[in-house]
Amino acid sequence: MFMADLHSVSAEQKRYLQIQKRNVRLIQCFRILLLILFLGLWEITARLGIIDSFIYSSPSQILDTMFKMISDGSLTKHISVTLTETLISFALVTLLGILCAVILWIFPRVSSILEPYLVVLNSLPKSALAPLLIVWLGSNMKTIIIAGISVAIFGAVLNLYTGFCEIDSDKLKLIQTLGGNKKDALIKVILPASIPLILSVMKVNIGLSLIGIVIGEMIGSKQGLGYLIIYSSQVFQLTTMIMAIVILCVIAILLYGFISLLEKYYLRKYQ
Repeated sequence: MFMADLHSVSAEQKRYLQIQKRNVRLIQCFRILLLILFLGLWEITARLGIIDSFIYSSPSQILDTMFKMISDGSLTKHISVTLTETLISFALVTLLGILCAVILWIFPRVSSILEPYLVVLNSLPKSALAPLLIVWLGSNMKTIIIAGISVAIFGAVLNLYTGFCEIDSDKLKLIQTLGGNKKDALIKVILPASIPLILSVMKVNIGLSLIGIVIGEMIGSKQGLGYLIIYSSQVFQLTTMIMAIVILCVIAILLYGFISLLEKYYLRKYQ
């Protein structure tokens, strides 16, 4: 009787997993179909003159412009500059965010003093900071990277610090009972328990870093996709501008997907 019930449960679990896999495949198919329909409708309406192809461009024009710029090497240069600045900015945001959150957790009084300032800085429109950074630091890669950091760092610190404070207090009491100090609690409880939170914050920060870099490039750079967008809009090369925006979308998806894969790998292996 017990074996029959176990076999029945197993069969139901298999059926449930099959339904879930089918739903995932169905959602993916609909996503691809929706993208194809959008691109097809865009191309057809541009060719038929329903929309102005000079203003709205078309997928074929974008691909043609992309191949031309790849062949002369200009597009590769712009992409590599933006990608390099974004990855450096993201790495610094991650390291500084964790370091600042740890300092605030170790020194609660410091956190009580600084928290309202962090909230205000996080609420500021970051596009307003970029021109000041350009004036203060000059128009160079270092300034663009700092602009990228400024968009993500304050939110990262607040989210990580909040997460550190919400760790199970019973585990911290156990460390204290066994004679451990704050360093032991940090290394053995806080940081290991916060890895899923850190990965989640990283998924947000990679997009914010890219936004900050593009804003900085638009205001004070002569290279990068942000510069390409603002320059092409000024000379009415709208196909080039749309192409650069599409490439930014692809970069954002790929970077987010990479961090998501890291998160799934960690959760599958260690939790």
